Amino acid sequence: MITEATKERFAREVAKYPADQKQSAVMACLSIVQQEQGWVSAESEAVIAEFLGMAEIAVHEVTTFYNMYNQRPVGKFKLNVCTNLPCQLRDGYKALHHLESRLGIKMGETTPDGMFTLQQSECLGACADSPVMLVNDRCMCSFMSNEKLDELIDGLRAAEGKA
Repeated sequence: MITEATKERFAREVAKYPADQKQSAVMACLSIVQQEQGWVSAESEAVIAEFLGMAEIAVHEVTTFYNMYNQRPVGKFKLNVCTNLPCQLRDGYKALHHLESRLGIKMGETTPDGMFTLQQSECLGACADSPVMLVNDRCMCSFMSNEKLDELIDGLRAAEGKA
């Protein structure tokens, strides 16, 4: 589960804060776990809580507050489509429904091959570029027409050799 190497990474994050404020590293520790395991389990939250001297529920509250932390295994590519009001007005739901149809899954599900997990997202801060989406919590995609969505899916599949 959580290796000593992972705990060493936690310690490097904790060292960035005053000794009496090591709980400030909770988000960094959650990100480390997610990078290494792909998601944050309750067991991982417990280890982080113990490491940081926090209550487990306090770590869980952070995990559940932010949609960037996966609380269950997800596909290789997590697609977060913004459906907040400005994006809704500029085809955010149309983009989400197109991806549901194209991938054969509903929002919140993962494709049977484990490639894609589709989620809706609150504001991604790029309203003028809507509809927008975030791939794997790192890559922002703007002006996502159906054609661009298809190109994205095809490109990700091709990159994985599953075209």
